[in-house]
Amino acid sequence: MNRKGHLIKNVAAGSIAEEMEIEPGDRLLCVNEKEIEDVFDYHYAVNDEYLVLLIRKPDGEEWELEIEKEYEEDLGIEFEEGLMDSYRSCRNKCMFCFIDQMPPGMRETLYFKDDDARLSFLQGNYITLTNMSEEDINRIIFYKLSPINISIHTTNKELRCEMMNNRFAGEALDKIKKLFDAGITMNGQIVLCKGVNDGEELRRSIRDLSAYIPHMQSVSVVPVGLTKYRDNLNNLEKFNKKDALEVLTIIHHWQDVLVKEYGTRFIHASDEWYITAELPIPDADNYEGYLQIENGVGMVRSLMDEFNDYYDTIKGDNRIKTVSMATGILAAPILKNLMAQLNQKYPNIQITVYTIVNKFFGEDITVAGLLTGQDIMDQLKGKELGDYLILPDVLLRNGENVLLDDITVDDLKNTLQTEIRIVQSDGKSLINAIVN
Repeated sequence: MNRKGHLIKNVAAGSIAEEMEIEPGDRLLCVNEKEIEDVFDYHYAVNDEYLVLLIRKPDGEEWELEIEKEYEEDLGIEFEEGLMDSYRSCRNKCMFCFIDQMPPGMRETLYFKDDDARLSFLQGNYITLTNMSEEDINRIIFYKLSPINISIHTTNKELRCEMMNNRFAGEALDKIKKLFDAGITMNGQIVLCKGVNDGEELRRSIRDLSAYIPHMQSVSVVPVGLTKYRDNLNNLEKFNKKDALEVLTIIHHWQDVLVKEYGTRFIHASDEWYITAELPIPDADNYEGYLQIENGVGMVRSLMDEFNDYYDTIKGDNRIKTVSMATGILAAPILKNLMAQLNQKYPNIQITVYTIVNKFFGEDITVAGLLTGQDIMDQLKGKELGDYLILPDVLLRNGENVLLDDITVDDLKNTLQTEIRIVQSDGKSLINAIVN
């Protein structure tokens, strides 16, 4: 039996656990005489209507608690470790890995490469399958964990080994078939590297992966992100307009084929391809429910549609104010167009959109989510920022007011001498942040 147990961090007020006098600092040893490996074991075990918990108090005393409850009723226990187990790290050395392209001296957590199927289910992280045993796959199937997000990159097994610098990376793809046979819902991701897995290799990957429809419900294609910190790494090139047009031609062709055959477009390009190719962003129907919006697929379309839907409900007026906002190179033209539209109903609101160039990681990094506080401060210092400065919430660590380089929102406020408003990345929130 696991006599170490799992440390309890918090007990919800009014919960079953509080009623049973379980307290922070106690340890859960087992449920119904079964050791608990991780969070999925725990939630599966406590779904029953009758439970016997073995709890160890801080003084070493062990309590056996009998609980009768409704099926799936939560006990109200929060554990010190969210997974109730250590996080699994990545065993690959991918040629495109962003973490390997980070400068030294940043906080330690930013250098951790997770590759944990449990985080794929809980938080939407992408996993490579290379560090998963048959037992791990069987647990996913047993607990029916869906969706599982998988970093595929190519279905060419030899090329996948080369791209991920892992001789087992090719055979790991066979686990997709096992998940498919078990009916596990999956999403795939292809990080595209110029001259490596694009062109014919991309066509091959799309064709191969379409065999897993409908349980693999979508695959996204995103361009490799290249920082200026690539010493001793593979010589990868940035995609240009011509390249982006070629990638979109392949994706659009396969969308047409797969819609006719399966009723789904299945393969989707991230927004960056359309912006680089200088093509219009597709309509919402193209994204089939925005299954991979967190991966930058349809984020721009969603923002524009939310903006326009809310814009149509407001009358506008002559209120006077001055507002500024900052974003990355990629989103700046889109936001400038939306602000010009908003000015039609609010002509006396002066809105300035500042484009922040990513000096920290390199100018080829154009997304707002990778901007640092230092770049924002350096490039906005002395600028006219008006009544307040609007920043997108993607700049911040979840639940905290801290940017990638550990500069806080208060640091920005003090340096720039203006109020800072953090805004969610949806159209309604954006309009309200400006108008209200």
